[in-house]
Amino acid sequence: MLCFCFFQNQSNHSMGRVTIPCFLLLLCIFAFAADAGSFGVNYGRVANNLPSAVSVVQLLKSQGLERVKLYDTDPSVLKALAGSGIKVVVDLPNEKLYIAAKRPSFAYAWVQKNVVAYYPATQIHAIAVGNEVFVDPDNVTEYLVPAMKNVQAALVKFNLHSSVKVSSPIALSALQNSYPSSAGSFKPELIETVIKPMLDFLRQTGSYLMVNAYPFFAYSANADVISLDYALFRENPGVVDAGNGLRYFNLFDAQVDAVFEAMSALKFDDLGMMVTETGWPSKGDENEVGASEENAAAYNGNLVRKILTAEGTPLRPKADIEVYLFALFNENKKPGPSSERNYGLFYPNEEKVYDIPFTLEGVKQHKPVGGGGKSQVAPVKGGVSTSSSGQTWCVANGKAGQKRLQVALDYACGEGGADCAQIQPGSPCYDPNTLEAHASFAFNSYYQKKGRVMGTCDFQGSAYVVTQPPKFGKCEFPTGY
Repeated sequence: MLCFCFFQNQSNHSMGRVTIPCFLLLLCIFAFAADAGSFGVNYGRVANNLPSAVSVVQLLKSQGLERVKLYDTDPSVLKALAGSGIKVVVDLPNEKLYIAAKRPSFAYAWVQKNVVAYYPATQIHAIAVGNEVFVDPDNVTEYLVPAMKNVQAALVKFNLHSSVKVSSPIALSALQNSYPSSAGSFKPELIETVIKPMLDFLRQTGSYLMVNAYPFFAYSANADVISLDYALFRENPGVVDAGNGLRYFNLFDAQVDAVFEAMSALKFDDLGMMVTETGWPSKGDENEVGASEENAAAYNGNLVRKILTAEGTPLRPKADIEVYLFALFNENKKPGPSSERNYGLFYPNEEKVYDIPFTLEGVKQHKPVGGGGKSQVAPVKGGVSTSSSGQTWCVANGKAGQKRLQVALDYACGEGGADCAQIQPGSPCYDPNTLEAHASFAFNSYYQKKGRVMGTCDFQGSAYVVTQPPKFGKCEFPTGY
């Protein structure tokens, strides 16, 4: 079964946006109370050519989508959803946080007008208080938790606190570290001021953390070192997290687990998560690497498959995560790069932008979207090196500088999946104990494992190909795996 999310007032997509059809394996239930995850979609309305709310609800039902997320509480949408059986997430916008925090009476009136007035005919099951508040230019972070508490207090007065949960979507930019996943941590300046108080509130109320996660942004900015197959859930060798030994086969799981690790570092291991936004654009500007219809179909289609077949993450294999795709429609009035107007699963005329399944039955009838070839890093210049059948090696470029070499070494030994056991203390290639020597061994391991494909010995100018065996002490560099 599926679900969609509806939105009107949306933050800039550069911070993360999600639209997903919502599915359940056996029945549509609350995110982490089921045996499988569930899907929904964000219904954004920054456009002047969208169908009526009544038509949209019929579209959702015809596609088997049973969860939606809104960016507001528009009466026409909430009325159209009445009696539909579709579960709904509504939003209290950022511009209302100050008054909701300062005046409990406002929060009470808002809940009465926008939740109680429609419930239970409209199945509102969560309230997103703000959206990506930490990056809001109006700097309303200090009002977030007080606003959440006042909204919760209003729900208690109406006896809806068990049925309707309160949370707030955060962007991945709230993390100080997100790679590798095992090193996930929140920005220090946010921890005491807002993160801990918010997580404590979520624990006390039996709620969950809302997160906006976009592998597209990470891939587009680092296409020379991140495998496209890894970003799109396609077949690939996987990446071992050196910090915890877990192997990751997609970037989405790695991002989600980085947030779980960040919560764990603060002793909030018991909290669940709702991914309130994720998606991939079908079009983009020339510099938006990876934005295409084929890639969007692969990402969203394979993510739907993953959730409906009850796959958790490497760190939380039994986690039942509710995920909302961004977005239901292409929205022609959204500002920003071309991708912002091309995240939709549907055109405004209700035709699919690309064909992906939205139900478990549909998943069973479709092969994984986008093929299943082995992963390889997107070549910088494309093609396969003509020397791939000869003996070539990859070594570090000492002129790249210590900082760049360290970043590239961390990637090669982590997400890149290079064999770095040989450069650990006591191992054959530990000596000489220099950054250039260790980086050379790791870069070469990565290069050889990738079949010496052109572009896999670059690391943004930190490495280059040689035709003679590298010499670093007594270490022997392999020429194939």
